Amino acid sequence: MQSPQPLNRSQLPLFDAFLTAPACALIAEAERAAWQDESEAFSEISLRGAAGHCLNLLAPVLRELSENQDARWLTLIAPPRSLTPARLRDAGLNRERILILHPGNKGSALQLAEEALKLGHSHTVVSWLQPLEQPARRRLEQAARHGGAQSLNISLG
Repeated sequence: MQSPQPLNRSQLPLFDAFLTAPACALIAEAERAAWQDESEAFSEISLRGAAGHCLNLLAPVLRELSENQDARWLTLIAPPRSLTPARLRDAGLNRERILILHPGNKGSALQLAEEALKLGHSHTVVSWLQPLEQPARRRLEQAARHGGAQSLNISLG
């Protein structure tokens, strides 16, 4: 049997301590640290076959990443020439959330990917680096952890 509660009684402020700005910041920082500890900051996909077929297989992955709810960029580092803006548009990617970068004369694609990850302006940095040895993988993973991002390398064979 339920007894009616008087309308003039106030609710206990059970969650007020958690809704203050410093507490929210601490919780967000704790969640970010837990995410970084639990997940791999570096992933790699290796595709073999005709370039067109490989890009068709990659399209759903890139589309999903371009629709990420994170307000940061999806950054593509040194994508193959066949991955044109028209092809990205045809694959249904959100072009407003994608940044395409090519290495200049002074640096390599690995250095560019590492810098993009460290800056933290991208939720995911997708690179096309080959061959990628263990020291380079570690560099990208450390840079991704530093920037709170994910590094995805695509190896086309």
